[in-house]
Amino acid sequence: RVQQSIEVEDLIQIGMVALIEAARGFEDRGLGFTNYAKLRVRGAMIDHLRQISTLTRSAMEFGKALARARCVLEQRLARTPDDSELAVEMGMSPAAFAEAKVNAEAVRTEAIDAVYSDHNLWFADPGNAPDGGMQAEDMQAALTKAIGTLPEREAMILQLYFVEEMNLEEIGQTMDIGAARVCQIKKAALAKLKGILAEVI
Repeated sequence: RVQQSIEVEDLIQIGMVALIEAARGFEDRGLGFTNYAKLRVRGAMIDHLRQISTLTRSAMEFGKALARARCVLEQRLARTPDDSELAVEMGMSPAAFAEAKVNAEAVRTEAIDAVYSDHNLWFADPGNAPDGGMQAEDMQAALTKAIGTLPEREAMILQLYFVEEMNLEEIGQTMDIGAARVCQIKKAALAKLKGILAEVI
């Protein structure tokens, strides 16, 4: 359903990175990883489309043409071409090339193989962090148990809002409901948690 100027391969790469992040951040609370991963991947793609929505079609087309020209020159020269060589290959003046490159820079994407690193914070295993004492452990256990009693949609909205740090509008777009409805569900879920924790603590 997206514009033809948007590369499907770019969205696939973004989805793959989001899937890896979802696998790292998933906590089994009875919701199921599949539903959680779908929301994360779809949300990441929506964020990307929102970021590039202000770019002109010509800027996006230039970005794709630049990638093709770079690939051709790398094969021909057996090295990375500079901007002057790219401008000649694309039949543009240096000034016009520089301006178009700046305008199209925001649509640059990288393959997942290029960004993966064991030292990259996106992919690093955070390990077990200090918990701050037995009281913090008890509170966390009680909160996790309380969240597990919530309906799936309420628990998912809390997860997206507090853990994934998505705003109400982004959650609404991800779950196909209005931001006002998301706010109502979140408020109701927090009220339930407050009541459950008040009985436990």
